[in-house]
Order: sequence, then C-alpha cells, then structure tokens
Amino acid sequence: MEPGHSGTDSPYVRLGVADDASFDAVHAAKTEKLAACGDDPQARARIEADYDAVLMDRLKQRQAGKISQGAISASQQEARAASPLRQLKLPALPQLPMGRTASPRSRPVLSMEVPRFALAERQLLWLPLLVHGGLLAWVVVFSPPSGTLSLILALGTGITILNLLWRHGRFFKATFWGFAGLAVGLAMGALLTQPLAVTSPLQEVQISSTLALLVQLVLALTVA
Repeated sequence: MEPGHSGTDSPYVRLGVADDASFDAVHAAKTEKLAACGDDPQARARIEADYDAVLMDRLKQRQAGKISQGAISASQQEARAASPLRQLKLPALPQLPMGRTASPRSRPVLSMEVPRFALAERQLLWLPLLVHGGLLAWVVVFSPPSGTLSLILALGTGITILNLLWRHGRFFKATFWGFAGLAVGLAMGALLTQPLAVTSPLQEVQISSTLALLVQLVLALTVA
C-alpha cells in the first residue's frame, strides 16, 4: 500500500474517501467537511490541506504511470478548469418545430411591421434634398452616359440607406427601402417609356434613373 494511503493519518481517511474515489467524490467530501467544521479557521485549513494532498497524490500517480479511475477523473476535471472555453455558457438555441408533427401553437408567428411615414426634419430633410437634387440635376441636365447613370443610381441608393439608417437606426429596414425605391423607380420608368414612344435606349435609362431617384427621395424623406 502507498505510504500516503496507509494508517489512520492518511488525508484520504481524514476526508472519508477511498483511494480510488472520483474527483467529484473527493470534492463533495471536502465540501461536507467544511460545512461541518463551521467557521473554525484551523479545521478548515486542515481540510483544505488534506484536499490538496489528495490532488497531489493523484498527480504523482499520473506521473508514475499508476492511473486509477480517480486519477483519470481528477485529470479530466483539471483539464476542464484549465480551459477558459469550458467556462463559457452558450445560450440555448430555440427549438424549432420538426416535420408535420409539430403543434400549430409551437410554430413561430411571423409579424409584419406596418411601415410608418412622417416627414423628416432638420438635417434629415435638407440632406436628401441636397444630394438627390444634385443627382437629379446631373441626370436631367447633363444626360450622362449609361455607365455614369449606374454610378448615380448607386450613389442615390447609398444616400437613401444612410439617411434612413440615421433616422431610425435599423440597417435591414433602411437597406430594404433603399433598394425597394430603386426597383420601383426603374419599373415605373420601363412602363412609361412605351406610352411616351421613347426610341433611344439612353433616354429610356435616363427616364428610369430619374424616377428611381425621385422614389428614393420620397422614401428617404417620409419613411419613419
């Protein structure tokens, strides 16, 4: 028998655990002993010393190649304590209904937010007017080529998104309305070029770009 395990003066005996006790059993015995001794500092110090002696004995067993079940358990517990990632508690993922057996009450209900409209004020009012007004003048007066029109529409979309983001602070909502204004304006331009008998592709793109910028300007000023 090991010298540290023999006799009645062994830390195992004082803690009341077996030589091959698991780490959980050793830790539980220490906790029980500490609770029983109350606030006696000397008794608590002896219990802590016995607990440390047991852990040290387990370490010596591992180094000597004498791996008992208790030493394996202690090694696993020490590895968990040494890894900071083990201490992180990740939030539980919500359980989604699987297949057709899910109850109708457990299915998530999608709520559609009704858009609110209100006229912008101060910087949120004059900034879109200034930027979109300049872009509109660029399109109408200078008749830029199609490549430049694409750049102008990109600038108009970006300014619309930034203004809406500045207004209500919601990125996805601002992005949706920015691209929605672009799509609606281009679609309106495509529909209006036929009744107006527009024959030039450049004029068609110019009309669509003008309407897209106008729709984006209205949305930047009114979507709350």
